[in-house]
Amino acid sequence: MKLESPHRRYNILTGDWILVSPHRTKRPWQGKSEKPVQFLKVPYDEDCYLCPTNTRASGNVNPDYSEPFAFNNDFAALIDLEDTTVFKDGFLMAQSESGICRVVCFAANHSLTLPLMEASDIERVILLWQKEYRELGSKKEVNHVQIFENKGAMMGCSNPHPHGQIWAQNSIPEEVAKKTERQKSYFENKGVSLLGDYIKQELQEKERVVYENDHFVAIVPYWAVWPYETMIVPKRHVSRITDFTDEEVADYALVIKVLTTKYDNIFKTSFPYSSGIHQAPTDGQEHPEWHLHMSFYPPLLRSATVKKFMVGYELFANPQRDISAEQAAQTIREQSDHHYLIDV
Repeated sequence: MKLESPHRRYNILTGDWILVSPHRTKRPWQGKSEKPVQFLKVPYDEDCYLCPTNTRASGNVNPDYSEPFAFNNDFAALIDLEDTTVFKDGFLMAQSESGICRVVCFAANHSLTLPLMEASDIERVILLWQKEYRELGSKKEVNHVQIFENKGAMMGCSNPHPHGQIWAQNSIPEEVAKKTERQKSYFENKGVSLLGDYIKQELQEKERVVYENDHFVAIVPYWAVWPYETMIVPKRHVSRITDFTDEEVADYALVIKVLTTKYDNIFKTSFPYSSGIHQAPTDGQEHPEWHLHMSFYPPLLRSATVKKFMVGYELFANPQRDISAEQAAQTIREQSDHHYLIDV
């Protein structure tokens, strides 16, 4: 069903609604424009805290690494606490939160973002994600492990060296709790994965599919909020990144490379985004309802310099988007799988 007039779409994973206003892209823009994101061409920066052999702000020295490298964040948002403190005074409630924050450098090369890496090198990043998820999730005080990347200054990234983060914490975050509830309800009623059934429909319709290989599909979800939001979903019902076969790891690396390449090709820029992997909590339960997925939330809307602002109605009512998921999917799908900066 194509709707060109304003309408709402339902997010099956969270229960939230999104307002879609496809006609709004025709309005003139006289607002803020960002500076185009430039690609770095420096393999090593002596002032970078993440480059090999350099000294970080904490005084710790990075090893001369050549593989993906992870370490404890020197300025972590969460720290490992021995005791839990609960505070309650009438309507005022708080409790301490324990956790571990890790930084994951994707490559030694200061300029090598994911779309510019070889798929085999992205495989090594995935193997490190698996290792971190397994080791952090095995700690009795860790009930959730969040793997994510903020790419570009526009998304608040404080260092241009390509890297991601992992936050492992005691509590289960709100977004994950909502997705757990929805997936569990569906699994208990149907005996199969909610996302598994959803992507079957998407693969039949093809309208929002931007890329697929043997084991994964990349789509613009029907309920997408961000202009060029996408989601990577394994075709097999997999709850955790550690459940992947070797063949799935290879295809996962390939779909990440192709999707991020298509992103860069849209506006011929290093496309900013926040991406994150949602998978089963590590609270000791099996969670057969969980179907792993990786979401990408890019802010760019009309060009390399005009982004989507989540303000006003979005803050006080609910999310709203100006281009339909189908329009966004067509734009991404039509981009070349070959990065525009790399010679054929």
